[in-house]
Amino acid sequence: MVEKSCEIAVIGAGIIGLSCALRLARDGHEVTLIAPEDDETGASYGNAGVIADYAVLPVGTPAVLRNLPALLFDRDSPLSLRPSIAIAPWLLRFARESLPRRAAENARAIAALTACAAPSWREFADEIAATTILKPLGSLYLLETEADRRAATLEPYHAHGVEAELIDRDMLGQLQPGLPDDRGLGAVFFPRTITIDDPSEMMRSLRHALECAPVTRLNARVTTLVREGRKMALHTQQGVLNAAKVVLAAGAWSRELAAQIGDRVPLDTERGYHLEYDSPAPRLLRQMTPVARGFYFCPMAGRLRVAGTVELGGRDRPASPRRWKMLERGARAILPDLPTPDRRWMGCRPSLPDSRPVIGPSATAGAQVIHAFGHGHLGLTLAPLTARLVAALIAEKAPEVDLAPYRANRF
Repeated sequence: MVEKSCEIAVIGAGIIGLSCALRLARDGHEVTLIAPEDDETGASYGNAGVIADYAVLPVGTPAVLRNLPALLFDRDSPLSLRPSIAIAPWLLRFARESLPRRAAENARAIAALTACAAPSWREFADEIAATTILKPLGSLYLLETEADRRAATLEPYHAHGVEAELIDRDMLGQLQPGLPDDRGLGAVFFPRTITIDDPSEMMRSLRHALECAPVTRLNARVTTLVREGRKMALHTQQGVLNAAKVVLAAGAWSRELAAQIGDRVPLDTERGYHLEYDSPAPRLLRQMTPVARGFYFCPMAGRLRVAGTVELGGRDRPASPRRWKMLERGARAILPDLPTPDRRWMGCRPSLPDSRPVIGPSATAGAQVIHAFGHGHLGLTLAPLTARLVAALIAEKAPEVDLAPYRANRF
């Protein structure tokens, strides 16, 4: 069996893994990035393209817990469940994390990370020559009904330092001129939010920066991760890679590898869906989320992406056509003149019951393995910051954010 060695192995070639590899290489480390060959179908490519600095609330909240039965069994719900015994422990933890005290703690932990998202991305985009992809247009939460408007509150956002304002129908029409006049009574506007014009183009820019760094790329899947004294042995179909340190950033595939070194993390898979329209009518200017429907309208380069929803359905099951149909119905409820979708996509997000990522040293292997996975809906948002936090840990420096709330053994 072929054996190779390196200083740092980064497992995973999504936005988190690529960002960590680039930061470490530019800090002077010898880095090998190991992951299956890119096919541009993962969550890093199919996301809503938002640097979601406003997304301080966890998925699990007291309101979600109260409505959980309806959310799980309504065919048009933004949250769906494909029944499986395997998901039961995750759901029980999710219910506990949705209780008031736990949800408030989770929000504080998430906000500590998202507060750094926008400045981190501006700096990072400049590093990878992708500044033109960033669109500082803000984002809208569309309020369709009087009930939506009465329920809208800015307090959770203001409490965590997020700039948000409640706007009326007239202002909504100015900010989103492509929206039909009879759709929406107003919106919550997040004026500082940045969106990304094309996630695939951003990933290509990042991969090009890695090639220039340079970072060694090994197109393989790690099947076994073993601690052997002062090194970590990464077993693949192509042989064994021995590394002094490992960064585990394999997204939805991280749980099994973490468990092999003794870190039992209750990570499961949230499956996200999107539709794309090459010639939408009308054309929207800004990203917009109908709050009651749980998906995003995402204006992107040459197309409109309708993305979102949460399906708890496991990593390996086929896509559910019902979720695409639900997205299409919801999109046409807002934009009745939309044509037939040109493309559709489904991908897997790594999800934890408390909506916090796992960032920090392994609880069992210590600083030999640095975890950087489980970002859920915030992988794109938190990638540059996560890379800086990982680089600080590798350099044995104090990270800029207290990492205690994100440790692997918090459960």
